[in-house]
Amino acid sequence: MDIKVILLTIGASFLLAVLLGPLFIPLLRRMKFGQQIRTDGPQSHLKKQGTPTMGGIIIMLALLLAFLKFSDKTDEFWVLLVASLGFGLVGFLDDYIKIVFKRSLGLTAKQKLAGQLLFSVIVCVLLNRMGHSTEIGLPGTDFSFDLGWFYYAFVVIIMFATSNSVNFTDGLDGLLAGTSAIAFGAFTILALSVNEYESAVFSAAMIGAVLGFLVFNAHPAKVFMGDAGSLGIGGGLAAVAMLTKMELILIIVGGVFVFEMLSVIIQVTSFKLRGKRVFKMSPIHHHFELSGWSEWRVVTTFWIAGFILAAIGLIVGNAF
Repeated sequence: MDIKVILLTIGASFLLAVLLGPLFIPLLRRMKFGQQIRTDGPQSHLKKQGTPTMGGIIIMLALLLAFLKFSDKTDEFWVLLVASLGFGLVGFLDDYIKIVFKRSLGLTAKQKLAGQLLFSVIVCVLLNRMGHSTEIGLPGTDFSFDLGWFYYAFVVIIMFATSNSVNFTDGLDGLLAGTSAIAFGAFTILALSVNEYESAVFSAAMIGAVLGFLVFNAHPAKVFMGDAGSLGIGGGLAAVAMLTKMELILIIVGGVFVFEMLSVIIQVTSFKLRGKRVFKMSPIHHHFELSGWSEWRVVTTFWIAGFILAAIGLIVGNAF
């Protein structure tokens, strides 16, 4: 595969996001699609009240247009689109209900679960129809084992875990945009190393889209992506990991997301069992803020951690 296609895809999606930003951000502001800030969180966040959200629409549009242009429209193409746009749609509905109907929780837990399950099942059907391997390889070794039909349950778990852990990471200016660009950068290389063309192009399109969005989302953010962006990013990342057969490598490359999700699980479990909190606030990026770190310090530290984990994932995944 020509590396020029990858660079063109990144450039095209980046340019699209940068051009779409000035069109959508004023529109979101006029429609009063502003972010509601938790009063129990870091007090420095209160000034972000009313900042336009649902900016994930910018990411998803830039991704879609660039991917349509440079992809080959194979079976993998549809898996990637359903995973990213499907989960993005669930996030969009959640954001929309929160803002328009003034419901702080948006979709109910059951409604969100049903939406995510629907698109996970569609992904499973598409994978089965294309004859996708149900084997799982152990990273860094030649050992693999076949899960058979249980693989599809594994797919659903991956989709849920990845999308929700990525969603937890979206809490500071530029945090998710930066860490997701790094993760997709690693998977672009991994996809190329196993000749998974569509996944490489998709990952490249996502890199450009989130970096273009970062132009407006870097501190101080002019727009937030909302669940429309974070769930779409998570769904797409899970799909790329499955298509490249790097399902377990995702745990390493997406280590920052895993860290964020575990902090929430630990916090909730500890409070329910012991009545005590382990962290000052979860997800854990808020713990560091409440410990005195500046928002920018937290974000850049997590970016660095993302780079290190991506490098480890590339080495273990034998990308070089």
